[in-house]
Amino acid sequence: MDRSDSSLGVGQAGSQAGNPGQPPSRAKGFSIGTVHMENPLVLAPMAGVCDAPFRRICREMGCALTYTEMVSGMALVYANARTVEMLTLFEDDHPIAVQIFGSNPGVMAQAAAMVERAGADIIDINMGCPVPKIVKNREGSALMRDPELAWAIVRAVRKEVCVPVTVKIRKGWDDSSVNAIEFAKGCAEAGADGIAVHGRTREQGYSGEADWHIIAQVADAVDVPVIGNGDVTCAEDALGIMEQTGCVGVMIGRGALGNPWIFQECLHYLNTGDHMPEPELRERVSMALRHLDDAVEFKGEGVAVREMRKHLAWYIRGLRGAARMREAINSSESVRELRDIMLKYSS
Repeated sequence: MDRSDSSLGVGQAGSQAGNPGQPPSRAKGFSIGTVHMENPLVLAPMAGVCDAPFRRICREMGCALTYTEMVSGMALVYANARTVEMLTLFEDDHPIAVQIFGSNPGVMAQAAAMVERAGADIIDINMGCPVPKIVKNREGSALMRDPELAWAIVRAVRKEVCVPVTVKIRKGWDDSSVNAIEFAKGCAEAGADGIAVHGRTREQGYSGEADWHIIAQVADAVDVPVIGNGDVTCAEDALGIMEQTGCVGVMIGRGALGNPWIFQECLHYLNTGDHMPEPELRERVSMALRHLDDAVEFKGEGVAVREMRKHLAWYIRGLRGAARMREAINSSESVRELRDIMLKYSS
């Protein structure tokens, strides 16, 4: 999609927002069912990333709605200990959408009921994950090749719970089977209260450019709120996807890795049309260490060290000497080692 073909391009929107007589703030909130978000910024569900410590940081930076990493409906029903632990939610962890995945309507309904009891504000059904081990089980984006099954899952979940139900989908399976519009309409008719659309096909994975035009088409076709997802890596992108698609929410995924400030920056830009200065090295390291401490408190040192290596590398990505520091981080075996490496890097 040529993103300059809209009536108001990204650059135009940004310049207008900062001029005298500027239009009202573009940071207005939205609602999904009975759940209201204070602004349009949403943290995408990312496996191995969106745990409670990371969600808390993103929320403090201005994110209005966070998603958990996706949770197996089958594993929940069979009481897998690690999966059930992923439903740990805190008082400051709201509003939150818990994302579940699976291909059996009855199992998904049971899992949704468990998620509702755990305190989720929204239950999201994953129909977009492109990972082979998910797809081979007819789960994730494979459901876009079986709309009738997908819609049966939505109906089963909707019947079982009282909280809003949403669905996260993709553009389609591949370029020869782009069906997001019809698929989203079927999900809404089956009872979905909102749709999140990633503007890539399953075949693309996370490569190439996201097609914002398909998001706009879905937003025009359904009567429920649509959240746009794909290639939002800066404040201009957040405004651009809203202007060009009509989506009410902006979902940010990879752009937030090591950069939770993106929510703060987007919110400021949507409110004022002005850019915030990028965080300096000391601020990056301070946030990384806070994230590390929170992870240790939440998961214990052993698990935290393993899982935080990637986060710490993301916090310093693109900075001078980051490649050398990443090697040191990945070979560290303790919190003390990680802390010493980060403090030395910032001194």
